[in-house]
Amino acid sequence: MAKNNKILVPEARKALDQLKADVMSAQGYKVDTADPGNVKYEIADELGIPLTKGYNGKLTSEQAGKIGGPIGGNMVKEMVRMAQENMAKK
Repeated sequence: MAKNNKILVPEARKALDQLKADVMSAQGYKVDTADPGNVKYEIADELGIPLTKGYNGKLTSEQAGKIGGPIGGNMVKEMVRMAQENMAKK
């Protein structure tokens, strides 16, 4: 089954991509700012997971989680940090 990664606010795509690039760069990954989504291939390679462009239906959910978890998890941590910082200013 295909996963739908549709952003509810399409105008936020650029900001989310920038956040991903900033967060993953801070984690020590080489991020292509033109396409920060490519950092998943570096993570997969580091973990020895055979992620390729195109169809990856043979990956287990555990493997996929090991790739996407650090990306999404670190983005959420940064968004929480930013929200706490913003609330502290009020």
